[in-house]
Amino acid sequence: MSVTSDLMELRESEIVKHYPAANALLDGFDHTPRIAAGTQPAVAERSAGLGTRRRFRTTTPGLVTRSTARAEGVHLLDRIAASDDDDPLVSPAQASVMHGLRRGLAIALAMGEAFSEATGLADLKRANLQGSLGADRKAEFTALLEAEALALGHVFANACAYLLASQASEVSVEIGEVQEVLTDNAQLALHGALWELDQKLTLHASDDARLIATVLAFAEQFMERVSLRAQNAGRLGAFASANWRVEADDLTIRGFTPASKAKGTTLTMQFKKPNEVVGNHIAKYQAMRLAKMLMAYDFERRLNPFAELGGFIFTFMGDGAPGTGKTTLIQMMAGMVNEYCQVAGYPFRYQNFGIDNIDSYQGKSGQNAKAFINNVLDPSVIGFGTIDDIDQIAGKRGDRQSSAGQQEVTAVFMEAFAGANTVVRGNCTFGMFSNYPENVDDALRQRAGARFLVDGPQTREDYIDILALLMGKKHDIPLGDHELYAAQQIKKAVAASFESHNRPKEIGLLEVYDRVSSDIGALDTIAKMGTYLKAIQEADPRFTGRAIKNITDAVKVRAMDFELPDEWMEQPELFLFKPYDEKAAMIEELRRPITVEMVIQEINRYADSEFRYADKSDEVAIDAMVRDFGRQEEAKRRYLEGKG
Repeated sequence: MSVTSDLMELRESEIVKHYPAANALLDGFDHTPRIAAGTQPAVAERSAGLGTRRRFRTTTPGLVTRSTARAEGVHLLDRIAASDDDDPLVSPAQASVMHGLRRGLAIALAMGEAFSEATGLADLKRANLQGSLGADRKAEFTALLEAEALALGHVFANACAYLLASQASEVSVEIGEVQEVLTDNAQLALHGALWELDQKLTLHASDDARLIATVLAFAEQFMERVSLRAQNAGRLGAFASANWRVEADDLTIRGFTPASKAKGTTLTMQFKKPNEVVGNHIAKYQAMRLAKMLMAYDFERRLNPFAELGGFIFTFMGDGAPGTGKTTLIQMMAGMVNEYCQVAGYPFRYQNFGIDNIDSYQGKSGQNAKAFINNVLDPSVIGFGTIDDIDQIAGKRGDRQSSAGQQEVTAVFMEAFAGANTVVRGNCTFGMFSNYPENVDDALRQRAGARFLVDGPQTREDYIDILALLMGKKHDIPLGDHELYAAQQIKKAVAASFESHNRPKEIGLLEVYDRVSSDIGALDTIAKMGTYLKAIQEADPRFTGRAIKNITDAVKVRAMDFELPDEWMEQPELFLFKPYDEKAAMIEELRRPITVEMVIQEINRYADSEFRYADKSDEVAIDAMVRDFGRQEEAKRRYLEGKG
């Protein structure tokens, strides 16, 4: 991949020249911990003249056999070499860790040098060494030293995690909290990081798999701690807003964003074709269109024309009764995107966040949710993330029955889907699915920009089609008087589905619609539609400004209510491989005008779903209170009988 216009190159020569300094750090240095407490007892010094890094380890059963720190300092090369007991040879995994750490340190030192030159810190360092640094510059000098320490520390951990990611296995370790994050200057920052890594390796790196897992877990936690510290630090603009490219490693450094390799996932799910999804016409149509929208993403510009022009679905909620086809819809959309990506040669990453990601370990559920979000958001892949049974995974805020892990997940999803730092590039989409959407936190549910009502087969024709589909071909039963799958013709079915929303379906909303229409007449102006929206809000206070945004986004999606030609997906050079501006112009030509009917239909469609959720939520709460009152009455009766 070539260096694009928004990337600056971190030259290989600038990295390699720091190898001697990186080797020296890994070979040994002195460090007295300032924040963390040491976990290793000191032992006698090495004998002079011994070239081996191996030390005697007891083999007595039941005794701790991990190596311990020596009094003279931190020796990471020794620590890594000793992680597999007394094998006299360095294993491939140990060699990978040694090389990864050296490379990560060299990249970090090169970045620190570039940062110093860009910010003027290099001049201040020279003035300080010469004793000519004025008192009026000392505050600036201190702030820049802290900024350099944070940038360099994050780059070191980021590069190590990236370089060793391919070595990861199924083994994971809980390393505890990372504490020794020092920001006085860059050298002290690296000393603190390497000292604590040495501590973690001593406790957890008992074999090659745990060695790799420990380094990766440390790098992830260290990056997170540094990023948090950076939020309150100044002078970081030159690093946070810049993008650097290390061509030899295919590594892109984008401020405090963790890097990841552009690898897709190997999907083992059973894909479904669109004709195998019976009913669910609007949901199926929107999923098919969204699959093609994702493919318009431009990897060089890192932006999708649909995201810029409007009409891209970043998040959506699929809800319906059990057995109506939510899983089939996921299989269909994932299969379509996977097929398109294979034709275009794009990496595709699908990931599901399930109930097994909720962990009893404090903070782990939130970490799992962040990892899920970051994997799907990765701008170097086409991503599709699903959250099945979100009502069980994300807890309602204030609900005492929700676990701490569920509350953590809710907070992560809310920030990711519509937070202050949310950036929609158009390379990925998130689908939340639930049989009971009324049990999802209101604010989280409203962060779903589109609603896919998954109501399954509805008509007689639908039920004949699904019966014929599931029966297969290994029978001799005649079909009868029926044109198979004619009812599933998507354009005809979708047009009818949208027209059905010219009037609301939920009784509560229908009363509001009829009352407003009788008062002000046809809703054919912005003012009249705004009056209708206000009346909806008065009937349901949960209908907020975010609901209006979701409705207008849905209207923009309708303006993009065209299907990209199949040949554009089958022959990438016709569209997918064209420059960004040309793709945007091709899409702009297909845009449809926005009509009053579109706006009314989308208001009714969205408001119907909110009224449906609210009614179910209220009914569930009322039923629970009735049960509570019944139990209280029964308890009171038994209590009085006992006294009698």
